Amino acid sequence: MTFAILGGILLNIGAYLTYKGKIYQAVIVYLFADICWVIMAYLRDDLWGTLFIIIGTIFGFLAFVKMRKGEMNKTLNKEDLTS
Repeated sequence: MTFAILGGILLNIGAYLTYKGKIYQAVIVYLFADICWVIMAYLRDDLWGTLFIIIGTIFGFLAFVKMRKGEMNKTLNKEDLTS
């Protein structure tokens, strides 16, 4: 099994968890998928790809931390955000 396949499987699991409303768990799975893709890009000597995936993973981790602290808006309704 390659890191691309493993990352893809984790992506599908994360999407399923998102569909079920388990966003916190989905973000964790997405971060593991990102790690698989970093390894894959590095092994293929794609340093630019590795760099961009690492930057995206860092932003994903920061979102995870912000969500964990409860600092994110928890609604998708625009009316609730303006009040």
